[in-house]
Amino acid sequence: MPDNHSESHLMTDCDIAIIGAGPAGTVAAKFLRDAGLSVIVLEAQTFPRFVIGESLLPHCMNVLERAGLVDAVEKAGFQHKNGAVFERGSLYQSIDFRENFEDSGWGTTFQVQRSRFDHILAQTTIDAGVDIRFGHKVTDAVLCDGDCTLDYENDAGQTGRIRSTFVLDASGYGRVLPRMLGIVKSSQSAERRALFTHLRDHISDPNYDREKILITVHPTRSEIWYWLIPFSDGTSSVGVIYPDLDPEFDGLDDQAIFDRLIGDTGLGPLLAKAEPTRPLNAIAGYSAQSDTLFGDGYVLLGNSAGFLDPVFSSGVTIAMHSAELAAKALIARHNGKAVDWDADYAIPLNRGVETFRSYVDAWYDGRLQTIIFNQPDDDTKLKRMVVSILAGYAWNLDNPLVSKTDRYLEMLHDLCDPS
Repeated sequence: MPDNHSESHLMTDCDIAIIGAGPAGTVAAKFLRDAGLSVIVLEAQTFPRFVIGESLLPHCMNVLERAGLVDAVEKAGFQHKNGAVFERGSLYQSIDFRENFEDSGWGTTFQVQRSRFDHILAQTTIDAGVDIRFGHKVTDAVLCDGDCTLDYENDAGQTGRIRSTFVLDASGYGRVLPRMLGIVKSSQSAERRALFTHLRDHISDPNYDREKILITVHPTRSEIWYWLIPFSDGTSSVGVIYPDLDPEFDGLDDQAIFDRLIGDTGLGPLLAKAEPTRPLNAIAGYSAQSDTLFGDGYVLLGNSAGFLDPVFSSGVTIAMHSAELAAKALIARHNGKAVDWDADYAIPLNRGVETFRSYVDAWYDGRLQTIIFNQPDDDTKLKRMVVSILAGYAWNLDNPLVSKTDRYLEMLHDLCDPS
């Protein structure tokens, strides 16, 4: 996507500056611009660009709809997604997101190549009047509510500065402000490693459902799991999560580890004819948190604030939810109302994040796998509560699995434990 800004002047004022043009940045920018605020977005990369986080949750669609971005996404021809399939050896469970606990809201979503998806959101946001500057890397920040400056360098080597009343950091894994301010802290979770690629999958199995993400668990090591995310063009995203520095894989390169782990499961025969369309990638130590979600003149959105784990595809959902919460607070302030960033942003955001965190912990300690693989076949209220969380509705306090997450997880585990 070409840069839509002329460098004829290097000092520009705006109401809100945003670092990063991924889903959190563009959703926040669109809400703010529609409310009449001026917004400049500085994005270090040039779009389209590759990134993972490709399986959306239905809750995302509600945010996109309210932001006026859903039509562009629906017209893009992405792979329709209505649920998830979980497999481990002979164990199988199919979950339909439409069978949830919610009174309203979306029950379906899409599986997306993020290069296209993020590009579409950014272009639609530009068309709405937001100034997005690609190839602009933030090099320094001076933050004070009402008078913030961001220094940047663009791809042409030119430097400049923008001034704003407030800054939103939506820089994702780059975590621009947390790194500058020294507020990044390591996650308390065990260190894990991801290997992933894109394939032309050539899947011919008539039982394979392209409308669902496939989550496979290793047959003998429940802490190792895999994703298979099909796209509408016959390609798929395939990845595996396993313990970092696992001595079982000493001496093996990434490709050998990937091939061995894929071959240990039913993914081996399912992808027997697959052809890679991009090199194998690796990420280690992806879980991180920040000491605080906000400060004098800034708020952290999405992965910039922290990232849990890819197992339930919660990353984009949390990013969009955080973007809407922050935008609402800034719009309220713009309209003369007082804003308490703890009460209006951090506490409500963390409520859902902690629900997801409990689910992630329960997945890796085995409780949630027991619940999922031993779900009753009948349509029970408890099952719908579980499905709602898996569909991204982690902020609905009417759902006991949100308001009393750990208590209900224990109760569900006891009900579903076959032993």
